[in-house]
This record gives sequence, structure tokens and C-alpha cells, in this order.
Amino acid sequence: MTLPRSVADVLADHVRLEVECIDRMYLNLYQPRLQHELGVVGFFKAHRGFPFVSSVLMDPISKAFVAGIHRFVTDQGVDLVDFRPGQRKDDVAHEYLANFEGTEGVLFVGRAQEKTGVFRTEKRRNPLTGAAYPWLVRRSAIVNHFYIYAVDDDFGPFFIKFGTYFPYNAKVCINGNEWAKRQATKAGIAFEPLDNGFAACAEAKKLQRICERLDATKIDRFVRKWLARLPHPFTAADRRAGYRYDISILQAEFSLTQVLDRPLAGRVFFEEVIRENLDIGRPDRISAVFDRRILRRGPRPTPGRFRTRVFTEGVVPSLHVEYKHTRVKQYHKEGVALRTETTVNDTRDFRIGKRLENLPALREVGFRANRRLLDVQRISHDPTIGEVAFNHIAQPTVVGGQRAPALRFADARVHALLGAMVVFRLLPDGFANRDLRAYVAPLLGVPAESLTAGRMTYDLRRLRLHGLIERIPGTHRYRVTDLGLRSAVFFTRAHNRLLRTGLAELNDPEAPTPLRLAFVNLETQMDRLVARSHLAA
Repeated sequence: MTLPRSVADVLADHVRLEVECIDRMYLNLYQPRLQHELGVVGFFKAHRGFPFVSSVLMDPISKAFVAGIHRFVTDQGVDLVDFRPGQRKDDVAHEYLANFEGTEGVLFVGRAQEKTGVFRTEKRRNPLTGAAYPWLVRRSAIVNHFYIYAVDDDFGPFFIKFGTYFPYNAKVCINGNEWAKRQATKAGIAFEPLDNGFAACAEAKKLQRICERLDATKIDRFVRKWLARLPHPFTAADRRAGYRYDISILQAEFSLTQVLDRPLAGRVFFEEVIRENLDIGRPDRISAVFDRRILRRGPRPTPGRFRTRVFTEGVVPSLHVEYKHTRVKQYHKEGVALRTETTVNDTRDFRIGKRLENLPALREVGFRANRRLLDVQRISHDPTIGEVAFNHIAQPTVVGGQRAPALRFADARVHALLGAMVVFRLLPDGFANRDLRAYVAPLLGVPAESLTAGRMTYDLRRLRLHGLIERIPGTHRYRVTDLGLRSAVFFTRAHNRLLRTGLAELNDPEAPTPLRLAFVNLETQMDRLVARSHLAA
């Protein structure tokens, strides 16, 4: 078995199982009409028939809801646990889960005080008459929340958290990998678990098809099923009148688990990735991962920090790449698998709505970001791609009877063109002659007006015939091809990190680096060989 030498080697030859699945999802349960003051007024006056609206009317609902939860605890014979400040709720849940027998049921109910949005009544005065009147306002308050930890026959362990004050918003936390485990077991597919993932499976294709079946319909059906079983703040009459919970996505994780053939492959991967990709948080590289146009200047610059962070917990490193409220985390899971996770904390980062029905569009973003991150890491130092790219670019070519001159490796103008192409890669409407001129000129250290449109047309023709860019039909604009992105990354990195730095070491007599010393020794040995062979002049 060969030793992996690069990221490309690890991904190509040392992955024995690959599973792509929705991981943890944190959902918001809310009644849309009760999220603003006028909707609350309509609930109490138009629906329940009260002549006025006040937080006094909310108190009986809250008390009845809390009493219903206490009755539920008694009827189910489960514990009511008061969470201590700083206590990890998941640790408590794992203890109860370890002693749970069966496929479905409630583990326990937890209680904690947390901040949430509520409605209060303020006393205000009419500026003309001085008369006092109540006014409904939205405020933050610390109120009791009840966590209902349970196990579902299809979804496995989960919890629902209810706020105990109007408008009684709730949260649901599920795990798609746990759902996939349950479905695989029911389908008779043998597998070896890896925490909330899979370490081995003889029927990998069937397992992947199962993971792809988790959709918004199944999640909605699961939530409705448990809402019907648990205490509910709204009466049956309220629900018949349309005051039912809607579901939106607060947070969604999309995971790609690549189980490696041995721990060494994972260590090689992270050593290479961390060394080569600490700059992956730059805007131009972030745009390649998330497929978004990022503007640093102008009237509407892209908000957020663009950075890469490396965390080490014990001796296990993890790489974090951030874009707005979204991040990609990559780590060596339990020394067995490479785990790449995209966590979307705000769907509007990608102009996608929050409602659960938008899950298909969101999963496409999440899974694509995982793959794009791996692609960026792979093309950073894949020698096979590099050799093909070098030969394709550095030699003249003839396409359709048109001859395209070579893009010479040592030509500064060629490197300026390729550097600009990385910036243009993900512009949705491509780039034009004048756009290229504006980027190439600073890279060459010359004023933009010194580069004529004719010179840029010559360069665009070279890039197009070599297959690095393509013309957008019906326009005079161009877009960068996949080959163009790969070639640009390989060409510029090979020149900047290998040739330029290596020659600087070899030609600096004041720097006795290992490379220079080895080269001097090589020269000495070659001179001795020539002398022994009587070939010296």
C-alpha cells in the first residue's frame, strides 16, 4: 500500500467510504401572525373576542400550558430536570439515552431560564389629553423554557424546546445522520456507526440513496406527529382557526464524511491542508468555496469577516472557513474519517428563505460548499493536474485552424492574466476587455491606460483558444472555465512558491540553506565525475 504524499493522493486513493448527509438541523416553530403587535391584537380581539388586548390575557394561557407540561411529566412517569447554569444539556441527555430501552419514547423533560422575545403591556399617555392607555410592545425577557428530550422511531434522539410565554415559540433539534442510521437498519443494510455518522458500510450506494431521501416533507410530518402528542399552548379551536406552528430553518449542517483507510492518511491530509491553505479565508478564495460574488469596496460591500482559523483540541486540528454567518469546518473525526461540514446559520446569506420548504435549495448550497472546499484544496498541489495544465498552457496550440501562441511560464504578463482570472472566476455576468485591463495593469505595475484594448484582445484570444476562458454567447463578455481555474492556480503557485523562492535560495551566497548546500554538493560531485572520466577541457 503506497503512502499518501498530498491532499490529492489522500482523496483519490485512500478513501474507502464516502457519505454525504444532512447532519444537525435546528428548526424554529412559530406562528407567523403572532410575531408582531397587530397580529397579537387580532388574536385576542378578532379571534378570541376580547374587547381589549393586554399581557394580562396571556397569563392564563401560560399557566395552563405549564400545568399541562407538569401533567405530561406525571402521566409519562419521566423526570423533570432543572438544568444548572453552565451544565451541558447534551451530557444529561446522553446519560438518559444510555439507559433507554425501546425505539420510541420520552427520555425526560428539562427546565431552564433563557432569554426570548415576548410581548408586554406598557402604560402610555395621550400627549393631548394626558389620559393613560395600555400599549403592546415586543421585548426580550428571561423566562422558563421546557426541553422535551425524546427518541423517535424514524429520527432517533431529538429535543423540542418550548418557551412558556406568549407567543410560545419553540425549537426542534434533529440529526439527519441518526435518521439515516434508523432507515438503514430498517432496510437491512449493515453498517458500522461513527458517532453521528458511518465508519463502514458494505452497501455504500444504497446508504447514500437513503441519505438523499431526507426532505422537508418527512421533517414536517415528524414535527406534526410530536406536536400532536405533547402539551400544546394553543387550543384546538386556535389551531382550527389557523394558529398552527410553521417551521423555519435556524441552523442546518451538511456533512461529507470520507472514511480513510488508515489514520496516517488523515494526518497527511491535515498537515498539507493547514500548511497550504491558511490563506483560504481571503475573499477571492472564499468566493470559490461558496459560489458567491464578494465585494470589498463600493456602495454595498459584502459584510462579514473573511478568515481561516485552525483549532487544536488535544492533538486533533480542525480548519474553519467563514463567510458571513456560514462556516465550513473540517476535522479528522475520531482518527478514522475526514469530516467536512458546512453550517448555515442564516439562509439569507445565499438569498434563500428560512421556511422549511427551502431545504432543497439550501442543501445544494451546503453540499456544494463542501465539495468546492475539497476542490480548492486538491488543486492547490495536485502534481498530475499540474503537469497537464503546464503542458496545455506552455505550448502553442491550434484550434479550428487558429494558432494560439504559448503562455510562457516565466512571462510576467502571463502570470498577471492568470492572477486576474482567479478574481473573475465566479462573476455571474462574466468579464469584459476593460475589466481585464483594470486588473492586469496593477499586477504588472503599469498604468491601466498603457494597456490598449488591442493588447487585451490579443490576450483574450490566447486564453480562449487555450480553453481557459469561454465567450458568453451573444455578448463580448467571457467567463473562466474549470480548466482555467485549475491552470491559473497551478501556474501561479508553481511560479511563486517553487521557482521564485527556490532560485532565490540557490543564488544567495549569504544564505547557506539546505537547498543551496545540496546544490553545491551536487556541483562538486558532478565536477569530480567529469574529472574521473577525463572529460574536462
